[in-house]
Amino acid sequence: MAALKRRGHRVAPFKVGPDFIDPGHHRRVTGRESRNLDGWMLSRDYNRASFRKHAADADFAVVEGVMGLFDGYDGKSEAGSTAQMAKWLGLPVLLVVNARSMARSAAAIVQGFENFDREVTFAGVVFNNIGSPRHLQYLTEALAGHVRLPCRGALARHETLAIPERHLGLVTDQDHPLTIDYVGRLVRTVEDGIDVTGLIQSLTATELPAAEIPAGDDGLAKPVSIGIARDKAFCFYYPDNLELLRAAGAELVFFSPAGDSRLPEDIDGLYFGGGYPELLAAELSGNRTLRRQVREKHDDGMPIYGECGGFMYLCDAICDMKGQRHAMTGCFPFETKMQARLRSLGYREITLTQSTIIGEKGQTIRGHEFHYSGLTKNPSGTDTVYRVTSRSTGAAAAEGYRIKRTLGSYHHLHFGSRPEAAAAFVDTCRRYKKERKP
Repeated sequence: MAALKRRGHRVAPFKVGPDFIDPGHHRRVTGRESRNLDGWMLSRDYNRASFRKHAADADFAVVEGVMGLFDGYDGKSEAGSTAQMAKWLGLPVLLVVNARSMARSAAAIVQGFENFDREVTFAGVVFNNIGSPRHLQYLTEALAGHVRLPCRGALARHETLAIPERHLGLVTDQDHPLTIDYVGRLVRTVEDGIDVTGLIQSLTATELPAAEIPAGDDGLAKPVSIGIARDKAFCFYYPDNLELLRAAGAELVFFSPAGDSRLPEDIDGLYFGGGYPELLAAELSGNRTLRRQVREKHDDGMPIYGECGGFMYLCDAICDMKGQRHAMTGCFPFETKMQARLRSLGYREITLTQSTIIGEKGQTIRGHEFHYSGLTKNPSGTDTVYRVTSRSTGAAAAEGYRIKRTLGSYHHLHFGSRPEAAAAFVDTCRRYKKERKP
């Protein structure tokens, strides 16, 4: 992406799968919002429409895959995989193979990928983590006569290019911004190792899919104002979720629960996304005025939605890895505690068992779960309004907690899987606005 942009091209970035961190780095490099594409959470038409809308004014669209090319929802189907998305969008795949400590065996790997699904088309293969020019020579010799994919080059081992990691993956672009010097090194690495010109010349113009994202509000309803918590503690939002709220008639006002002394004025709802509240627990807890205001809005019946990190903030307290307790807003009467091991990871389908601020009873919405913390107080006595279907067993669990008009859970929901969810939240905020302003 950086190399194409340095050549003067407009680059539209995309990411396959439920990821919030990689798209942030895409945005830093391209200057454009990176969009999530997902073959399990989102319909074929929604993905095609999103690609059409956000690639229309670009010279190139670059889609970063997820895991291995054919990895997705399970081992039985292509659902959620990069291969599925490539076929849906009619895009060729540039296969990246980690060739560290490997020579002729790399040809067998490439041959397997090339023949596994003949409907997938390839733009070539790039080898990663090579040790020397001689190493690349061995690799290209191994390919000759065994595969059809052209080798587009290789990337040498560059430990200094590694982005730091922590418990939810790479460090975010807010905590580890890609500097001008770093991006320059990325560009030089790619230009030195890959035949970018040859790759570009091999590509043909892609016909954008004929599909449209479902329209939102007609614009005639009176707008509402929704406060969106966004800082280093709350940075996990699908751009589509925010756009669907706007399309339903919401004005979004961003604020920092860690840094702002007060909530935004004259708001009709609150949305707390995921992120890293555990890393800023002391700052969040120390901001007593804002915590108190959130609790007062909750008590007053304001629609408040929190997911994962946002849900943790809406609980009584967060206990960090050292066992230190940090008071939060207390909208939910239980605590969360950070664990050393991953507690939950995977796709989730949510069925609403009661009508809520994001939809009516019986409606389904899809998302994912990825967290290291868990509830330490028994949440008995609090309404559960989600029936969560497990990917592996199909068993359903009661989750999703509701008190008054505050709804929270560990699940990151993609409103694109049911655009009515965004409209329902905005409508609830609109009703609340009427109640408080006769």
